[in-house]
Amino acid sequence: MEIAFESILANKLRSMLTALGIIFGVAAVISMMAIGNGAQQEILDQIKMVGVNNIIITPIIPEEESESASTANTPTQSKKFSRGLTMLDAESIRDNVPTVKVISPEISMTASVVQGGTQMKSKVVGVSKEYFQLFNMPIEDGYYFNDLQEEDGSAVCVIGANIRARFFPQSDPINQYIKFGAIWLKVIGVLERNQINVSASTNTGVNVTNDNIYIPVKTYLMRFNNRAVAQTKRSEATMIMGGRGGGGGMMIIASGSESTSATSNVNTNQLDKIVVQVKETQDLTASVEIISRMLERRHNQTMDFEITVPELLLKQQQRTREVFNIVLGAIAGISLLVGGIGIMNIMFATVMERIKEIGTRMAIGAKKMDIVMQFLSEAIFISVTGGLAGIILGVVAAKLITHFTGILTIMSISSIFVSFFVSASIGIIFGYSPAKRASERDPIESLRYE
Repeated sequence: MEIAFESILANKLRSMLTALGIIFGVAAVISMMAIGNGAQQEILDQIKMVGVNNIIITPIIPEEESESASTANTPTQSKKFSRGLTMLDAESIRDNVPTVKVISPEISMTASVVQGGTQMKSKVVGVSKEYFQLFNMPIEDGYYFNDLQEEDGSAVCVIGANIRARFFPQSDPINQYIKFGAIWLKVIGVLERNQINVSASTNTGVNVTNDNIYIPVKTYLMRFNNRAVAQTKRSEATMIMGGRGGGGGMMIIASGSESTSATSNVNTNQLDKIVVQVKETQDLTASVEIISRMLERRHNQTMDFEITVPELLLKQQQRTREVFNIVLGAIAGISLLVGGIGIMNIMFATVMERIKEIGTRMAIGAKKMDIVMQFLSEAIFISVTGGLAGIILGVVAAKLITHFTGILTIMSISSIFVSFFVSASIGIIFGYSPAKRASERDPIESLRYE
């Protein structure tokens, strides 16, 4: 072992270059596994945020017909009327679908929030008290709104962590007021901060709650905006009352933007979303089918809604990332394999350079096993040292990836042990063949070698 160590020190540059393959291979394995673990954790966090067994119903706002279609001479089939997604739909699903556990309507708008001279853009979301249970939204301070506040449409709210940090950095926000639009809302609760990225919420139903303000859905409909009532008034304003027999008649037409045609793309849906949670996972498919048929009947056979199961979308995304992680691990493993081949090549070159030394040692009584251990020790020492350096480099690389790119990386003890074990094994596997070849040389031929 001492001779092997002395040989490595005598050829520092060659030993360092030999170890580079192992260093970068181990670093690649650790950093790639850290990225994979981070991606896995993000998916798990997203699944937690969308809730287990949730179904999300969203309206489809009809697009305005093209000018060419509206000016065509051919008659077009009249569209069936539907009021869109309403509170009555939510109540019907709650009362008639036996697999439903919890349900919450949702409607939102974005405007300026004002408090104490501070202003910021935020989104107010009208929900039921079950909404927080649906999306696993723990409260940090205060309490959720109760049945009485929800039923009466009280001007109360639960705020996200960023709203608290912006408006109440040095004070307790509970029982204080913030102004949203023209309405003053009493703060009764503050949600815990979540770490989900805004980009992660795309097409998955994940709620990024930190910048939101939550109020009872009836408070929203009574105090802010009820699109269903507004649409009813517009419809009444555009009624045409014609006389009979060619007589005079009276026409009432709304002015300005109110005079929209039946085919315009005005959002007449009372709700922006209905979130349904079923009791068991195996009920998801059947519940989606039942809810779809029920809403189709309620909407006069008009498919003006879309039903998604975000948990299934996230699990599909999780499977995709698992395959991606396997590919990353395979690439990192190949780099380790290349590093091992480099060790073997260098050790073969070392054997050729030290043929006379091998012959001399064997001539004075060294056994074959002594020669094997000498060269094998050199290979193991290089690979182990390279493995330790690779672990340090891999940990630093993972931290830098998180710092500069924002990609979550999670280090695991298992990845460190696996990479170190692999690097040591590479030293044994790829160092044995050159060591065995050195021990099998004839001492006399070795001494005569020029």
